[in-house]
Amino acid sequence: MEQPFVIKLPLTQPSRPAPQQSEISEIREMFREMNHRYMVHQPAPYYATVKRIMDITISMTFILLVMSWLYPIIALLIKLTSKGPVFFIQKRTGYKGLEFDCYKFRTMYVNDDADKKQATQNDKRITPVGKFLRLTHLDETAQFFNVLLGDMSIVGPRPHMLYHTRYYSQFIPYYHLRHESVPGMTGMAQIKGYIGEINEERELRKRIQWDIFYLKNKSVGLEISIIFQTFLQVFVKAFEGLKKK
Repeated sequence: MEQPFVIKLPLTQPSRPAPQQSEISEIREMFREMNHRYMVHQPAPYYATVKRIMDITISMTFILLVMSWLYPIIALLIKLTSKGPVFFIQKRTGYKGLEFDCYKFRTMYVNDDADKKQATQNDKRITPVGKFLRLTHLDETAQFFNVLLGDMSIVGPRPHMLYHTRYYSQFIPYYHLRHESVPGMTGMAQIKGYIGEINEERELRKRIQWDIFYLKNKSVGLEISIIFQTFLQVFVKAFEGLKKK
């Protein structure tokens, strides 16, 4: 969950030189540039079908082989260590800007800021069990149900909470282009290291740039590469985190 930061805007607009072209030609040039840089890439005709088959296969396999025994254990630990539901269900922005219920195993004590304030390092709202779930990314495994339902995919831009969608779209150019794809459990930004807490505007802009890169280059090969790198990074991060403890 990303925490908004304050952007200070100048009180007066800087003076600009008189335009050298007509307004119509400027508008045409603007759309030409947008088309060249940001229009969504059209993948191979079979891409969408193969991607959905991969989503169903991976999510069903994980749910049947892992969640069938892991879910009762996680649910019991959550209920024994804190009051509240097992799942944290949050409205997030999905494909074409539509809202959907995003599932996670609850890692925080029930609080009023959950839909506005992102988790930070040493956040006191995080439960002891929640720290372990976040470290190993097991809290995100509940989103395999979202993938199975079609609200999410294994790979795609990470869905933001509604509050942050409204906030970020005000000052990040082409922010809504990320909604031209079904949101994912992982994506280009995540394997490039842009994950978790956002401390600077530059970090958010880089995430959006990688989301757009994904849109312009998506293919079955890229999907497989992102999935492989994600599993590798999660395993290494969890191993190093547990080793420190």
